[in-house]
Amino acid sequence: MADSNEMTINLVVLGKTQTGKSAAGNSLLGSADFESRLCPSSVTMCCSLGRSGRILGLIRRNGHESALCVRVLDTPSYPHSALSKEQVRDMVRAALAQHFGEEGLHLALLVLRADLPVCPDESDDTVQLIQELLGPTWKDFTAVLLTHADKAEEAGYSEETYLHSASSTLLSLLSSVQHKYIFLDNHSSIIKEERNIVLRKLLNFIRRNNYQILKHSKE
Repeated sequence: MADSNEMTINLVVLGKTQTGKSAAGNSLLGSADFESRLCPSSVTMCCSLGRSGRILGLIRRNGHESALCVRVLDTPSYPHSALSKEQVRDMVRAALAQHFGEEGLHLALLVLRADLPVCPDESDDTVQLIQELLGPTWKDFTAVLLTHADKAEEAGYSEETYLHSASSTLLSLLSSVQHKYIFLDNHSSIIKEERNIVLRKLLNFIRRNNYQILKHSKE
């Protein structure tokens, strides 16, 4: 927390190659901090931190409007086309300690594509990575970000009908993280109003978690 007139939330995005992690990070920040493009191999090779400007109109504290600052840690995908699981895990763990060590992490965002089915064992690798990074309370600090929601909408699915038709694997995952999920379009830039809706949902998840943080020490 910077001061009483500003609140900072710390987020990390985790997921498989080409799920839209970096694009999602850019949408949350309202910028183009992270490289995001279609590629037959993993694009992100290292962790990088992006920070938004002061966002007004989303939170009030002690009867006064406060500014919100969003910090997003973008990470290499896992599985990765060029890095081992150990390399990705150690890299992300070090970056969490470096960037969020003192202030702590509010939420890890597990990025999945809404336009692709989540099959058994498919999400296990990334979930296992999150468990190793966050520890036994990982479910409290994890939310699912379903990207490419615009493609699901084009196919005629609302959020309700999408979840009604979703695989048992995805439904089980959503249940395990207490139904903390958000649908996100993957346009090159989402409009301010759409971004604010997503940020309000994230703030609600953090509030439901009593503003707890997860600290990573530098070892």
